[in-house]
Amino acid sequence: MPKIGLFRSHNCTHMARILFKNAQIVNRGQISNGDLLVENGKISKVGGVIEAAGAREIVAEGKFLMPGIIDDQVHFREPGLTHKADLYTEPRAAVAGGVTSFMEMPNVKPPTLTQELLEEKYQIAAQKSLANYSFFMGASNDNLEEVLKTNAQNVCGIKVFMGSSTGNMLVDDAQTLEALFSQSPMLIATHCEDEPTVRANEAKMRERYGEEVPIAMHPIIRDVEACWKSSSMAVELAQKHNTRLHILHISTAEELALFRNDIPLTEKRITSEVCVHHLYFSADDYATLGTQIKCNPAVKEKRHREALLAALLDDRLDIIATDHAPHTWAEKQNTYFQAPSGLPLVQHTLNVMLEFYHRGLISLEKIVEKMCHTPAQCFNVQQRGYLDEGAWADVVLLDLNKEWTVQKDNLHYKCAWSPFEGHTFKGQVEATVVSGHLAYQHGQFFEDKKGERLTFKV
Repeated sequence: MPKIGLFRSHNCTHMARILFKNAQIVNRGQISNGDLLVENGKISKVGGVIEAAGAREIVAEGKFLMPGIIDDQVHFREPGLTHKADLYTEPRAAVAGGVTSFMEMPNVKPPTLTQELLEEKYQIAAQKSLANYSFFMGASNDNLEEVLKTNAQNVCGIKVFMGSSTGNMLVDDAQTLEALFSQSPMLIATHCEDEPTVRANEAKMRERYGEEVPIAMHPIIRDVEACWKSSSMAVELAQKHNTRLHILHISTAEELALFRNDIPLTEKRITSEVCVHHLYFSADDYATLGTQIKCNPAVKEKRHREALLAALLDDRLDIIATDHAPHTWAEKQNTYFQAPSGLPLVQHTLNVMLEFYHRGLISLEKIVEKMCHTPAQCFNVQQRGYLDEGAWADVVLLDLNKEWTVQKDNLHYKCAWSPFEGHTFKGQVEATVVSGHLAYQHGQFFEDKKGERLTFKV
């Protein structure tokens, strides 16, 4: 049986049989030792000793196997903003970091506000994306008819910006919001910041500083009140209409009161997400990182960071994501009002969580639950998110103890920078299988097979 160690041949196809030998398998809240066999794009056998003559064997002794991460919020910038990122570069970065599936946002150029524009993105991804993919349909104040045409079987959800964030897709018309929440049968994912509150805070800062507002004022401009007002409104609308609501990137301790942990995830109509940068950074980091960590909603004071981690552990927060939103280095060097919000994260999302693991703050099983299992459950993703027999083979091989330093030469983002540059992480992705295809191993990409379009149970 041919064995794959540090290197492998380049003639792999997506139909290849891959046998992981003697791994620590992390799945469904347990870690067990055994083998895992991939055949015809799917996981055919899991656990125990598996013999598979002719399969490509990857020796995994001392290593961990986990399901591929499903990131439910990324901005890959194509079409129209491809000087920042695109649907070739960013999925490669994702796969290098153990993210095998992504759900991408509609604030591109032109915004994804028609079924035709939505389908065009799928066609681009089918040609370019190494990772599995889905795209949100965008809502505006005047495209309800188009939104209601969306196919819930092959589109992840409807995105509503209840705060303008980056782009011009603010939905602030009360009648439109009522119609969206009352008529859409699909999951609605919201960006929640109250625009009038943000604008009033900006005006106060301009009075004080003119155009030279310090970056440290960002969490004061986009403050707790702005987040709470908008999130609580979304929850009220969802409760009124029994809408399936998912609130993205929760950033404040106060908002946690909106979410439940006294019922199973399968019974929740309102779910929530926390992003790695809100768990990792705090307002203190503006002093050294400046606009690199300017994002919407803002990174806030340490008390929020601590509260978010606690809520993740006790299941008030359901999903860990990135909100990966790259801009060029030159764009981020502008003054406060001119520097765009967002930062590149998808290549290092697992590393951030493994740092918490090594600090003893979260278990490996919980990381897998919140990055793999619960995104699959929340979005009803078909046959992904678990290392189960019969599921699509989205598999990540992980060396928990390998130390490595983030540097320019190991970044795969098109923007070519990261707020983690110079930081040493413990834990490294050794190999990533995407829909049965060995897409990445030991720093090399194998791109003869692209990712698959995600499908959803309805």
